Amino acid sequence: MLLHLNIIGCVLLCLALLHGIFPRYFRWREELAGLSLMNRQMMTIHTFFIAVTVAGMGVLCLVAGDDLLNTPLGRKVCFGFAFFWALRLGIQFFGYSPQLWRGKRFETAVHIVFTLLWAYLTVVFLLAYFY
Repeated sequence: MLLHLNIIGCVLLCLALLHGIFPRYFRWREELAGLSLMNRQMMTIHTFFIAVTVAGMGVLCLVAGDDLLNTPLGRKVCFGFAFFWALRLGIQFFGYSPQLWRGKRFETAVHIVFTLLWAYLTVVFLLAYFY
């Protein structure tokens, strides 16, 4: 189980860093130009804090995996992480329109990869809670 937490830690740190390319990749400067300043800044700031949260989860898995598995507080944290990622898994299906990926090879592959990732994170953290 500790190995899975270490793998997750590395994956989450990579995912956090990936958030850094979102503004350029999704052309936020052009795409968000019509929004109010508040809404543009909320997109940027919320993306930053999501990245920080994901990085924090990753660091915790890497440096305190044993505590997550072997302490009552650690197991409760794992349950919270499982809940967080289960919600994210649900959003994959109910928050994003299938029009964004259906019939598009790359986008469908990304959808599948991230669906599997959110499921993996949910299952490992849930198993860690019961460990």
